[in-house]
Amino acid sequence: MSAVTIVDVARAAGVSKTTASDALRGRGRVSEATRESVVAAARRLGYATNRSARSLRTSTTGAIGLYIPQVLVRSEYYLAFVHGVLDTVAVSEYDVTLMVSAHHTRRAQLPRADGLILCDPVHSDPMASRLVSSGLPVVTCERMAGARPTGVVWSDHGRQAGRLLDHLRDHGARRIALLASATDSDWARSIESAYHAWCRAHRYHATVATVAFGTEPEALRREVATLLDADPDVDALVCASDGVAAAVAPSLASRGLRVGEDFLLASCVDSSALRTMDPPVTAVDPRGEEAGAACGRLLLDILADRAPEGTFRELELGFVPRASTLGGPRGSARS
Repeated sequence: MSAVTIVDVARAAGVSKTTASDALRGRGRVSEATRESVVAAARRLGYATNRSARSLRTSTTGAIGLYIPQVLVRSEYYLAFVHGVLDTVAVSEYDVTLMVSAHHTRRAQLPRADGLILCDPVHSDPMASRLVSSGLPVVTCERMAGARPTGVVWSDHGRQAGRLLDHLRDHGARRIALLASATDSDWARSIESAYHAWCRAHRYHATVATVAFGTEPEALRREVATLLDADPDVDALVCASDGVAAAVAPSLASRGLRVGEDFLLASCVDSSALRTMDPPVTAVDPRGEEAGAACGRLLLDILADRAPEGTFRELELGFVPRASTLGGPRGSARS
């Protein structure tokens, strides 16, 4: 079979070749409806641009750099984020290059890319700081302390943490503990700050333990055991990081605590493991794929001069109540 051409895409979308090309490149005066129609046609036909020829014509790299801190890669959320970026950029004239932390040692060499996407930048990460100050257009997913990227896709994790805490209180929790993340990121700071603010506002005792991302399950279970030994009145636990709630559930069961009945368990990051647990665990849906897609769209808009420097776009999060919090300590919810 012969390769799909821009003419095929134009014919399928019912537009001219020039309009189809401008729509895929993000150039020219093309309405959003027409752009979406052309992109849909390109996806349906499996159209792939000749990126090598485009780079020779425009003196650009034809690449977008995607950077994820190494400490965060063992997460279902980040795999979904990468998929969202790739799927969004696939019909443009850009390839996506995955970048790793080791690149920061090559200080004299800037990334070979036309723009960069940083997923949940860690404030103390030297690679993230170098990329933001590279002079290239940079879009970050979440904010980065002391940095001014070209664009930001942001979600109000603090507000969702407050919603989760309200939910636990309304289902009978009187002593809610937080298993916080040690990762120095806007996401982790927002959740812990919101927790302390909520406890002050509602006159709840704050009980916090902090664990590093990627901590082994057995170490997480020991941490929870220590927390509960120190504060036996805790009747609900919020786990900040992906994977933590699933890892600590056996520790709760070993103490005779029945999740969803006399003890409530929730997570600030949803995952397939939480959905299939018995009982399934209440969680905030971080919408990883949508976040990646939003970052990809924003960077493409910036590169095409459709979005100005400093653009800030908010992505709404989801909240998924499940059986792990619906029974309530002492077996009854209160209004």
